[in-house]
Amino acid sequence: MSTAITNISSLVTNDPSLGEGPLGLIQDAAVVVDGDRIAWVGTTSKAPATDNAVDAGGRAVLPGYVDSHSHLVFAGDRTAEFNARMSGRSYTAGGIRTTVAATRAATDEELEANLRRHLHEALRQGTTTVETKSGYGLTTDDEARALRIAAAHTDEVTYLGAHVVAPEFADDPAGYVALVTGEMLDACAPHARWVDVFCERGAFDGDQARTILTAGQRHGLVPRVHANQLGHGPGVQLAVELGAASADHCTHLTDADVDALANSSTVATLLPGAEFSTRAPWPDARRLLDAGATVALSTDCNPGSSYTSSMSFCIALAVRDMGMTPDEAVWSATAGGAAALRRTDVGRLTPGARADLQLLDAPSHVHLAYRPGVPLVREVWRGGVREV
Repeated sequence: MSTAITNISSLVTNDPSLGEGPLGLIQDAAVVVDGDRIAWVGTTSKAPATDNAVDAGGRAVLPGYVDSHSHLVFAGDRTAEFNARMSGRSYTAGGIRTTVAATRAATDEELEANLRRHLHEALRQGTTTVETKSGYGLTTDDEARALRIAAAHTDEVTYLGAHVVAPEFADDPAGYVALVTGEMLDACAPHARWVDVFCERGAFDGDQARTILTAGQRHGLVPRVHANQLGHGPGVQLAVELGAASADHCTHLTDADVDALANSSTVATLLPGAEFSTRAPWPDARRLLDAGATVALSTDCNPGSSYTSSMSFCIALAVRDMGMTPDEAVWSATAGGAAALRRTDVGRLTPGARADLQLLDAPSHVHLAYRPGVPLVREVWRGGVREV
């Protein structure tokens, strides 16, 4: 059964061969959906006959967002921590370890219900592809169940046993690395596609990160790295060396880091929600883009440092505070996220791609940054089905 969506004011295809500029913009456009795929795109006047028709009413259409970095299998929240930080007060609770304790205490049903809630929240805001991680269990059983729960809802699942050193191993970080690369990895690898590590001061150093990532590679997992968020460090260089799909955060970069990313297939995934929620310096997207690096935008949705599921919010932040143009930010939130997940079937509206798209209550994608905070997503189609 085929459906034509016609009378689209501006269609973002992300294919320059189909339209204007890097976004491949087509004005007065139409999209034909056949099953779960895009069958045709072009101008409304040339749209082929279909079984059904939907009038977009002069609204803009763009691909569904691809959120390539989130932490959604957790319990509890850290409201008190956020309130203290935003109020300029010191706070001595456990940070990530607070969430670890709540997650360990939660039932499978509670964790899954919370995951479903956040995925639906993201879908209502235009996100059709979500990567999510473990990392709030830090025991073999809790990490494995987090991944098992996540894998029931998304194909993009990341093993992050190396989020921080588990509290039981506070005095034996080498022992925890041995667990993460041994028994825990054996239990978790069947449920994951990716392996990740938080390569930062207070978490895992470069040598530990290399050990963890290469162990994951031997189990068939592809690396991605939490890199250079809190300060300069080895994360970006390690990500490029190991052929990681992405280096995520990239807040503190040397010229050598920027050059390494620009001359590699590793995507620089920027997470402005984290800087917003922690009042940290903004990543310099302009510097990366001008050097030729591939940039993705993602939410980093998690209960501690970036509790947002709104990719539109991240687009507005990237345009206002990170030097991106509206076109660049939209590309990075769609095709850029797809590149970070090494996907060619999402993040674009081209024949053969998945029919994942969003219809805005606005005539142009520029309104996502122009009208920040306004709920502009009117409809969301995922796999050819109207979900919202």
